[in-house]
Amino acid sequence: MSDLFPRYPERIDRKDFYPVAYRYMYLSRTMEERLTELFRKGHVKGTVIISIGGEATTVGMAMPFRPGKDVAGLLHRDFISHILLGSTPFAMMCQYMANAQSPTHGREGNVHHGDAVGRRLPMISHLGNMLAPTVGAVWSARRNGEEVFGLGVIGDGGSSTGDFHESINMASVLDVPILFLIENNCYAFSTPTRYQYNCKNLSDRAAGYGIEGKTVDGTDVWEVYSRVCDALDTMARTSKPYMLECRCLRLEGHAVYDGGEYVSKEERAEWIKLEPLKRARGQLQEVSGYTEERVAALESEIDAEVEDVIEKALSVERPSPHSPPWHVYAPAETFKTPPYRAAKAKNGSAVTAALNYVLQNDAGAVLMGQDIGPYGSAFKTCKGLFATYGRERVIDMPICESATVGMALGATQTGTRPVVEFQFADFGTEAVTQLGLNAATWFFRAGTPAPMVLRLPCGGGITLGAFHSGEYDGLWSRFPGLKLFYPATPQETFEALVAAYYDPNPCLVFEHKLLYWSTDGAIEFDGDVSSVPRPRRYREGDQLTIIATGAMVRESLAAVETQECLAEVWNPYILKPLELGPILDSVKRTGRVLVVQESGYTSGLGNHIIAEIIQQCFGALKCRPRLVSPPDVPVPFARELESHYLPGRKKIGDVIRSMLEAS
Repeated sequence: MSDLFPRYPERIDRKDFYPVAYRYMYLSRTMEERLTELFRKGHVKGTVIISIGGEATTVGMAMPFRPGKDVAGLLHRDFISHILLGSTPFAMMCQYMANAQSPTHGREGNVHHGDAVGRRLPMISHLGNMLAPTVGAVWSARRNGEEVFGLGVIGDGGSSTGDFHESINMASVLDVPILFLIENNCYAFSTPTRYQYNCKNLSDRAAGYGIEGKTVDGTDVWEVYSRVCDALDTMARTSKPYMLECRCLRLEGHAVYDGGEYVSKEERAEWIKLEPLKRARGQLQEVSGYTEERVAALESEIDAEVEDVIEKALSVERPSPHSPPWHVYAPAETFKTPPYRAAKAKNGSAVTAALNYVLQNDAGAVLMGQDIGPYGSAFKTCKGLFATYGRERVIDMPICESATVGMALGATQTGTRPVVEFQFADFGTEAVTQLGLNAATWFFRAGTPAPMVLRLPCGGGITLGAFHSGEYDGLWSRFPGLKLFYPATPQETFEALVAAYYDPNPCLVFEHKLLYWSTDGAIEFDGDVSSVPRPRRYREGDQLTIIATGAMVRESLAAVETQECLAEVWNPYILKPLELGPILDSVKRTGRVLVVQESGYTSGLGNHIIAEIIQQCFGALKCRPRLVSPPDVPVPFARELESHYLPGRKKIGDVIRSMLEAS
């Protein structure tokens, strides 16, 4: 049905508009009423969120946009908008029943779905975080020459989130034409809007972002449709985003289990007078000339269609954990890139070389971050790249780590492969939802790859104190779907960034700041990206296996020299998915294992690595495994305190000696 009427830039005249709009509004109301019945009978599970009372907004806002071309980030109360933008009543019913033919194969909640290929981005419940991926997808498509617009929907409650501000500000700064549409239905779950904001209209906030905004009657479907078309005209002219607040209704509770007792009888009575479906029905007769008999026939046709959809959906088999396969990572391709060689490099210059390498060899490569442009980034690892590639590909971003990652995620869906630099690894915690819950789960939920690189300058030793010295490898390793690289040498650093770039999954590359300047070595890369993800061994031995990451590799090697022991020193290199195969073989030979980490005792991966070794190598162990780490306290600032905090070669050497003496 979604292709039976013109889309933007064409408009439907008012007489021809109501037959289309009322059809979708009635379809929405009928399906949601039946979903409520099916929930109570046990055929539908989960958080069934109903848009009854909001149909004028959800229909009017979606009708101008072009399915499969424009990008939409829809929310839980935008049921019919999905159908207007490419889904079908059958697919929607299957999603709510979580059966084998649901768009998410039963893997996601009934409202958490979309079609990434069709440019309806899958929803997550962290509503503010839905906006930035839509911005990124539109930005990327336009970068690649497409005349694309975006629809980013948020509720009155979601407009209180930080990501709401970050995303709109970012879109304004970068000239991304996306319609930020606020569905103001008076309540965020049970919290009234008077506890959400103090401005008269939410659209008043548009001025703060240097964009246009308007508040309209969201119970009038023609008004919503017309104002959305006007907004698209404005965006086509200015390439700026636009904010539209639709004052609509929610005639049911937040979800089917919510009776909405917090709404007074007087308030509900006023709402009923504005009920949009009845209003549109009257306009269908008054403006379009439909008789009562003709309207009733249209409604009967839709009723029959819905019953047929329900019958078919109820007959679909339940989902299987084996079809499609239970994979959280998109499969990587085996291929070669051009070789690269450098006779001498430090880790910092290896980063610059790798970034230049991907920019030079792939037009889809884009760098994003704070102060990475003319300044060359905080640690000068992007030095010279802006002068070579310009702002189109080396982009100084506003201070908005969460929205930047969300933008990068959206950009991956429309032909761009972003490399995002967090100025410090510590600042990555600002983007935990976007990276750990949205990007990491994207392939599992949406079925499409999300190739993006996140660079994390990390670690202590240069007296920057807390908030600028963390690693956070333990934190990021907890999220399924992320890949973690932690190189220690220039060769490994170059390879990690190149391999992460060509990987189809979100990849984090930890770059220890102390090693930017203090580690020298040659780079000999043959272009075989598939050979990069493997543990790295720095020396052989049969007395002890040492496992270290980052700057602790250097300290461990120095400690072995002071003890004059025959120890093997390994770096797992890929911290997730953790592959310990050759390291386990080493432990079985030596019978002793020492793990050295810079993260605090419980915040790094050391305990997890030891647990894996005990499970796989218990019978071969000659003594208990040991973990050398700092205490569980923030990284201190003063040099004397930081030196005491960090595991150094003396502390590591003492443990090596005690392990060898004890056994």
